Amino acid sequence: MTTVRIDDPTDPRLADYRGLTDVALRRMTEPEGGLYIAESEKVIARAVAAGHRPRSLLVQEKWHDAAASLSGDAPIYVVPDTVAEAVTGYAVHRGALAAMHRPELPAVADVVRDARTVVILDDIGDHTNVGAIFRNCAALGADAVLVTPRCGDPLYRRSVRVSMGTVFQVPWTRLPEWDAAEPELRAAGLHVAAMALADDAVPLEEFAAQRPERLAILLGSEGDGLSPRALAAADTVVTVPMAGGVDSLNVAAASAVALWALR
Repeated sequence: MTTVRIDDPTDPRLADYRGLTDVALRRMTEPEGGLYIAESEKVIARAVAAGHRPRSLLVQEKWHDAAASLSGDAPIYVVPDTVAEAVTGYAVHRGALAAMHRPELPAVADVVRDARTVVILDDIGDHTNVGAIFRNCAALGADAVLVTPRCGDPLYRRSVRVSMGTVFQVPWTRLPEWDAAEPELRAAGLHVAAMALADDAVPLEEFAAQRPERLAILLGSEGDGLSPRALAAADTVVTVPMAGGVDSLNVAAASAVALWALR
């Protein structure tokens, strides 16, 4: 571990934290696989516990000792509050950031092999919802999460923060496009239950009473719901009965209700 105190926000050693969007970090070719940013001591600790490697840490002085136990052989850059804000573009209230190496995503078959309950996120673009769903999955016993190619990145900074680091706790990977994903789900023996509005939808409590042994709960995007191709891959369409003239719940809330009912 090397501790370096830096007072200049233009210092090139802070480049991983300076003005880079999460998309840019993900597409970096050096280091191979790109980076993501973990924020706060708790989140960094969960990432390290899951086997993720920090490339560096950016901390305020009072967080140095805590960061030292998490950095491994990565350098720790200690900066004043004003430098942290100048570099990142926002006030770093949680005291510590880490530029983390992105791990290689596992195969779908490996992630779901022993899973009883899987959650599939179909093109959910809001990173707050992605993070909240991961937290629900961890709290309510889902064994794995699968995300479609255009779904928001679970390792996006906001997703990680909202999830309270549970994106490192729940196994997950990306599905291919539906033409290839559907055979993989069938081969895994998963019954796909799409949470959606439809004339033939089964009320959640009825479906829960005859829950399939191995189940994938399919959740759609905030605006358009599930894509036609995703719905076509479902074995059953399930709905949460609504009252008060409301037709549906926020997707993160719906995930919590479904996971609770189908636990």
